[in-house]
Amino acid sequence: MIRWLHSDTPVPYPDALARMEETVAGILDQSGPQTVWLLEHPPLYTAGTSAKAADLVAPDRFEVFEARRGGEYTYHGPGQRVAYVMLDLAKYGRDVRRFVWLLEEWVIQTLAEFGVDAGRRKGRVGVWVTRPDKPALFDGSPAEDKIAAIGVRIRRWVSFHGISINVNPDLAHYDGIVPCGIHHYGVTSLHDLGVRVSMREVDEALTRCFATVFERST
Repeated sequence: MIRWLHSDTPVPYPDALARMEETVAGILDQSGPQTVWLLEHPPLYTAGTSAKAADLVAPDRFEVFEARRGGEYTYHGPGQRVAYVMLDLAKYGRDVRRFVWLLEEWVIQTLAEFGVDAGRRKGRVGVWVTRPDKPALFDGSPAEDKIAAIGVRIRRWVSFHGISINVNPDLAHYDGIVPCGIHHYGVTSLHDLGVRVSMREVDEALTRCFATVFERST
C-alpha cells in the first residue's frame, strides 16, 4: 500500500528533509509504509550533488540548501507542486534508470490530462515542452522550456525526493540560478502556457496517473 500525504501550507525545507529521513528509515526497517508526499515550499534554492557554484547566480536572493539528491541547482516555491516519492525500489526492479523513467512518465501523463504535450529530451533532465510562440534557439531549433524537474536519491533501494511541477510559481524566481545547470533554455508553468488549473486538480491527476504508471509496473 502507498500512503499519500498532503501539506496545505508551505513546508520548510529542513523539515521536509527530516520527514523524508524518518519515512525512509521506516520503509527500510519495515515499520512504515511507502509514501508519496504532496507539498509546496517557501521560496528557496536547493543544490544537488552535481551543483556548480557558478550556476548560483544570485546567492543572496533566497536561502540555499544542500539537497543531498542527484542533480544541480533548482528552485522550489509557492505555486509549484512538489511530490516526494519514498518507495521500496525492490518492488520496481531495483533499476534506477527505470525508476527515473517512471517518474518522468508520471509527469508526462499528468500533464497530458490538461492537454499539455510534454516529453523527455536526450541529454537534458526533467520534462520539457516546445514553445513555438517563442523565438527559435541559437541553432535554429524550436524554443523549449522546462516545466518539471526530477531529482532522486537512493538509499539501500529506497528512494528520496522526487518531482516538481510548475503549476503557477513566480517564474522570475528562477533568475537566481541556472536551473539544473542547463543553459539556453527557459522554464514555464501550466499557467504560463495558458492552462489555468488549480493545485487540487493537479493533485487529483497525479494520484490517477501514479496508479497507471507505478502500480501497473510492479
